[in-house]
Amino acid sequence: MARLVMKFGGTSVANIERIRNVARHVKREVEAGYQVAVVVSAMSGKTNELVGWCKDASALYDPREYDAVVASGEQVTSGLLAIVLQEMGLSARSWQGWQLPISTDDAHGSARILDIDSEKLGAAIDGGQVAVIAGFQGIHLPTGRLTTLGRGGSDTSAVAVAAALKAERCDIYTDVDGVYTTDPRVVPKARRLDRIAFEEMLEMASLGAKVLQVRSVELAMVHNVRTFVRSSLVDPDAPETANVEKAGTLICDEEEIVANQMESQVVTGIAFSKDEAQVSIRRVADKPGIAAAVFGPLADAHINVDMIVQNVSADGFTDITFTVPTADFERAKAVIEKARDTIAHQVVEGATDVTKVSVIGIGMRSHAGVAAQAFQALAGKGINIRAITTSEIKISFLIDAAYTELAVRTLHSLYGLDS
Repeated sequence: MARLVMKFGGTSVANIERIRNVARHVKREVEAGYQVAVVVSAMSGKTNELVGWCKDASALYDPREYDAVVASGEQVTSGLLAIVLQEMGLSARSWQGWQLPISTDDAHGSARILDIDSEKLGAAIDGGQVAVIAGFQGIHLPTGRLTTLGRGGSDTSAVAVAAALKAERCDIYTDVDGVYTTDPRVVPKARRLDRIAFEEMLEMASLGAKVLQVRSVELAMVHNVRTFVRSSLVDPDAPETANVEKAGTLICDEEEIVANQMESQVVTGIAFSKDEAQVSIRRVADKPGIAAAVFGPLADAHINVDMIVQNVSADGFTDITFTVPTADFERAKAVIEKARDTIAHQVVEGATDVTKVSVIGIGMRSHAGVAAQAFQALAGKGINIRAITTSEIKISFLIDAAYTELAVRTLHSLYGLDS
């Protein structure tokens, strides 16, 4: 009998009424013949409340006790869903991360999964029991301390459980009905994708799309876990909800997509991120080792650098521009100033009113001129490009934030994603 992992986010389990709706989704899959494991998040807003309590208790709280507090939200949800499933006549029980166990490292607040012992869990679902698992949490076995995986960690929990159980699929239920070509709030003509490759989804998630946590997509790609994004807010008993092809977006291997269509679309989607800041270092000596002098201290400060542009040398000097997350902007400038004796720069400038807009698609590997089309289209709208980065399946542009929506709409239409 095939195994299925179902994950429900905070909006999906926001109250008892919605938990009952979730239980109906679970019952539908059980009646369809699946052995089911369910991974749940805390109720919407509950994790923020618990984090707030920790901060109120102490500004310098113990991260181990922080994990003990914030993991309780998922414990409540898992127990409530198990109770509702039992009331509906299904055999069900709740499982906490430490009971399986889900083994992690000891990076409290952002732990990474090392292993999942699926023996007890597999035996439970083989026996016809629905396993309701508290997401977002695990255990550091050497210390016996509870750990949490960071925001969005329930997605990662679900994909990891699916990989451990060798499940046919991991269904991620959210408040949207799939992955779209771009944000429908910006482009009303945005379309829901039937399928998207792991690599494309990884790029979209890391470049601004909020549907899935980046780590969960990485895990799905590494273990080839077919992941299906769908809405939990639809009628669980409606005929279309049982049709995987029509109810959401399947994230799968590129070969599966190619096998299902004659030729891949050149561009799959447009993503954008407003969480960007630009730092420019002016009049830096153009000599070996200067890049290491700039980016070494930033790495030591755990500041993630994305786009990097270095101007052509003039009179032995050059300018270096790069982007960092907005939250790290002031810290990045301070790190550069602290290294002034080594870098010997003239001035540090910066801007936070910038946006990164990205064009993504596996079809770009075999099609020339994709970037040239974008340059021409953006120029035609009077949009200046501050920086550019590329990969085999992505082109990212840094532009002024005021032009974000215009750029996204322009590129979405340019590559035929409106229809």
